[in-house]
Amino acid sequence: MSNLILLFLCLFLGIFLRKTKIFPENGHSALNSFVVNISLSALALYYIPKVVLSYQIIFPVAIAWMNIILAILFFTFLGKKMNWSKGLIGALIMGAGFGNTSFIGIPVIQAIYGESGIKTVMLVDQPGGFVALSTVGIAVANFYSGGQSSVLEIFKKIIRFPPFIAFSIAVLLNIFSVSVPVELDEVFSKLGATTVPLALVSVGSQLRWQKLDSDSKPLFWGLLFKLILFPAFVFVLYFIILKQRGEMIEISFLESAMAPMITAVIIAIDHQLSPKVSNLMIGIGIPLSFVTLAIWYFVLKYTFGV
Repeated sequence: MSNLILLFLCLFLGIFLRKTKIFPENGHSALNSFVVNISLSALALYYIPKVVLSYQIIFPVAIAWMNIILAILFFTFLGKKMNWSKGLIGALIMGAGFGNTSFIGIPVIQAIYGESGIKTVMLVDQPGGFVALSTVGIAVANFYSGGQSSVLEIFKKIIRFPPFIAFSIAVLLNIFSVSVPVELDEVFSKLGATTVPLALVSVGSQLRWQKLDSDSKPLFWGLLFKLILFPAFVFVLYFIILKQRGEMIEISFLESAMAPMITAVIIAIDHQLSPKVSNLMIGIGIPLSFVTLAIWYFVLKYTFGV
């Protein structure tokens, strides 16, 4: 219960700080930088060495890759049918193709499953979400904006990204069964604990609502895909077709239903991919996702007795 209170308190605190102008206009940038580079790196170093390696880790890692691949197929087809501009199609792919698996995912999963659930979140977020965004995501943004990034440039971005470096180190520690000293492990734990409050305050400070006008139809399709259609696909694939069960599978499914990823939307805006629709994907998608996530959680609970 305390985790849920913390979740909504920090979210509304971010909104309050921005509305009262106590928070600097771009103050969220500093919070984002700390969370992404320090907090998430610490979480990877704390949790990944403790993950028990098995074939099931494929399921959380696959979430992000399925998300972006299906989004490309879905919106390329729909965009042609609807006669949407290239920029709008790119914005919807970026907004609906990546989930907010860390900034929203970590506090939500922690509130439901406790600390143990963070291990799975790290698998969804790092080898899944981050690598997919840094490769396929950048390629999509460049293609739909008419820009170009070489394979070498993309590769350099990946290997220089602190959370990816931390994740790689953590994987090696796991593979070679290297024990992290207790004192250092506690430091990683305390730094990682800053993720939830800082991330939620940042998200709250960035929430903005705008008039929909002609953007309502593409926004509807973008959020329908991200919050309903893709999670439904994962539910059928994981639980019904592949008949998978367990906490890791449940968390992977819930992570598939998270709101659009803020970083992916920022990249879309930087590439001038329909900035208004991109902003609306976050501004409406994040608060709406709390409703749809609750619905998906109850589907899990009453279907499988979670």
